[in-house]
Amino acid sequence: MFRPALLLGLLISTAAIAQDAPPAPAQPAPTAAELQARNGEINAVLPPAQAAMKAHVMFLASDAMRGRDAGSPEYDIAAQYVASQFYAAGLRPAGDDGSYLQRVPLIKVGTADMGKLSLNGQALTFGQDYLPGVNPAAADTTLAAPVVYVGYGVSSPTRDDYAGLDVRGKIVAVVRGAPAGLDSEESAHFGGLPTKAAIAKAKGAVGIIALQTPEVSARMPMAKTVATAQPTSVTWAEADGKGHIMGGGVPTLATLSAAGAEKLFAGSGTTWAKAAAALPGKGKFRGVALKPRLDVAIKTVTTPLPSYNVAGLLPGSDPTVAPETVVLSAHLDHVGVGAPNKKGDTIYNGAMDNAVGIASLIEEAKRFKASGKAPRRSILFLAVTAEEKGLVGSDYFAHNPTIAKVMPGATMVADVNLDMPIITYKFTDVIAFGAVRSTLGDIVKRAAATAGVSFSPDPMPDMALFVRSDHYRFVQQGVPSVFLWPGTSGPGKAAVDAFFANNYHQPSDEVVQGPPIDWESGERFINVNYQIARDIADAPQRPAWNKGDFFGTLYNGYGAK
Repeated sequence: MFRPALLLGLLISTAAIAQDAPPAPAQPAPTAAELQARNGEINAVLPPAQAAMKAHVMFLASDAMRGRDAGSPEYDIAAQYVASQFYAAGLRPAGDDGSYLQRVPLIKVGTADMGKLSLNGQALTFGQDYLPGVNPAAADTTLAAPVVYVGYGVSSPTRDDYAGLDVRGKIVAVVRGAPAGLDSEESAHFGGLPTKAAIAKAKGAVGIIALQTPEVSARMPMAKTVATAQPTSVTWAEADGKGHIMGGGVPTLATLSAAGAEKLFAGSGTTWAKAAAALPGKGKFRGVALKPRLDVAIKTVTTPLPSYNVAGLLPGSDPTVAPETVVLSAHLDHVGVGAPNKKGDTIYNGAMDNAVGIASLIEEAKRFKASGKAPRRSILFLAVTAEEKGLVGSDYFAHNPTIAKVMPGATMVADVNLDMPIITYKFTDVIAFGAVRSTLGDIVKRAAATAGVSFSPDPMPDMALFVRSDHYRFVQQGVPSVFLWPGTSGPGKAAVDAFFANNYHQPSDEVVQGPPIDWESGERFINVNYQIARDIADAPQRPAWNKGDFFGTLYNGYGAK
């Protein structure tokens, strides 16, 4: 859930946009009495709807699935399981070649060597001055060009860090993060390297480098960054075999330490220390055309890691709006096998993250079948791969949707995403991240009321969760989207905090020895989701962005302009 920018987003332009949570302390082993009590809970007879949900989670989060790491044999088994459940729910195959599976050509991407960087012929030192980047689209990347420093690299109607600068054919130097004063979700959008690289490409640049500020270099010296950086990231291969650069920008060529950045600024009328110190200032930002020419040579290695999305279609009953397809998404993968906890458990089962979300998706599909009434619009049930590797599977589907193959003229008009619904408590409200940005917000509110729960605004806007899960890949294609969660009213906040502190991305996120799961709340969450999907699909009008919304306008979404 909430896939972060890998530390090697320093290296790699395919990283996602958020920061990963720090490792949580392992929980103490339960006593024999506690285990006996838990086994009693686990083996208790449940009502049919709750038992069905639990059965899905028990299988998907079992040790046999070994954490469902994207590209693993166990993930493939999980994908086949979901496909069989979509069949049982009466959904039509909506993958490749008449199947439920869409093959996703994932590739691992890494550096082949230390790379070579020089300024006016003077070599920079690997691990001291720079860390090389990668270019998923080319095995060998060689560039020689002037560099233009553009600060945060923001370009919007209210701020343009490129004003007065010509970066055509040049390399752009940026700082990670975003300036103060932006909406938290807009800040998260502009703060990631993929967005900065996309803006640089639109301005005519040929590459991008990231500069560490003196404060960051003091906290995380380049040598430490090299020692702790992950060796690879994941993206997907284009039809021509070239790796996709997430966000469609220029390649990220390198990260320069503060020491390397000082060398870059030599002879440019200021120092990097002064330029970096001015970043938080309230005055108008002014970029700098730097004097040295930067020569870059990097080699990129790619390794195939094929995986699958799972797609099932419920055709709409009204021929006038049936092509308007509502996507209901959840990620099937988790993080696989990792470091052992104090009990020696190495399997990161991912019960809550996101077997519960997948189980909700399956049971929601069955609700439609049981209702005996087809929705007016079509609904696509979509389980995606590689969310944990940077929202990669959803990005592939958003760029390569399969629905038009099975229903000519079909277009995606909304996405409702389920990612790690925490159901360890009796929730009384629901949250829909992104609800304020489109007409989906009003639909969610009405549907929640019909299902007997209240609707709450985003309780943690500073986390910018709207841009941190799979629905965001649909937003980037102009599709109104929300990310649904049980709310944090009453006991909710304490339960959510406890899960993040003790179980998130830990081996303890499992059915048997993890936090007790409230299956009644799980059934209620399914009911809310069903009502939301039903209301969207049967509404008189398709969902629309609110006029002037930042993301709707940016991605040319329906209704925004």
